[in-house]
Amino acid sequence: MAEYDTISKHLIQTYPDDFIRFTLGRADIEVLEVLETEQPTVESRRADSLIRVRIEGEDALIHCEFQTADSTDTPMSHRMAGYIGRAIERYGLPIFSFVIYLRPGAGRRDKGYYIQELPGHEVLVKYKVIRLSEIDGQAIIEGGHPGLLPFAPLMKPPSGVSADAWLRQCLHATEALPLDASTKVDMMAGMAILGGISYELSTVRRIISQEGFMDAIMRESSFAQYLTQQGIDRGREEGIRESTIEDILDVLEVRFDADAPGQFAGRIRAIDDLQQLKQLLRAAVQVDNLDAFQHALDAEA
Repeated sequence: MAEYDTISKHLIQTYPDDFIRFTLGRADIEVLEVLETEQPTVESRRADSLIRVRIEGEDALIHCEFQTADSTDTPMSHRMAGYIGRAIERYGLPIFSFVIYLRPGAGRRDKGYYIQELPGHEVLVKYKVIRLSEIDGQAIIEGGHPGLLPFAPLMKPPSGVSADAWLRQCLHATEALPLDASTKVDMMAGMAILGGISYELSTVRRIISQEGFMDAIMRESSFAQYLTQQGIDRGREEGIRESTIEDILDVLEVRFDADAPGQFAGRIRAIDDLQQLKQLLRAAVQVDNLDAFQHALDAEA
């Protein structure tokens, strides 16, 4: 979901040292620059995070992709091969690549490589797979890396600690950080939202309220305010989308016949892109017959 991506990317860009120590398991790395990740292709693709670092005097790239669930339309190995290849082409540097799976159970089939075995045209691209549910969460809390704490509820709790107790422990560990109040509140907000991956949202809200953090999160967190506005904006856009769909169906019924909307309603309602729907509305008004509208629909879908 978009909010999980937003928070994950913000955290790695704000605390790159913490993530590099987590992924590479070493602290002797100098962060040089968080790079722009838009990659120019026919279909624009944006890697989640690309960081230029210096390791033992040599420049390199650290590349991280955050995945809530398994990649289905395009296998993750294919996507990673594309990201890695384009980064090498653009920057000409060695690259350390990681996929970080957020949801428990995700990424189990990801073998961490793309391979092509055509004789004379062999290709092998490797990357590391990290499943947060397999990471020792207590070690993260004790490690002193604040950028990782919002992910801790998705990690393995100490033996004998229930899921609810673990979330409470993560919240209080965040409150105890030697950081300013607004930063801690933002981290709790990120933890609350990311926690929705593993917990029922009602459970997260209940625990945060019981621990006395909810008011501060909603009042002071830039994360919470940003995501609230995003929700309002998405709601407005969804309202426009629904209205445009109804307008298309009404025009088809008025211009052609009462059965026309039923022929196309399913396909039209499946279109999420508002601009595509606006194009179809113009087509419904302008075309001479249903065959022409069918052609316009095929072009947009």
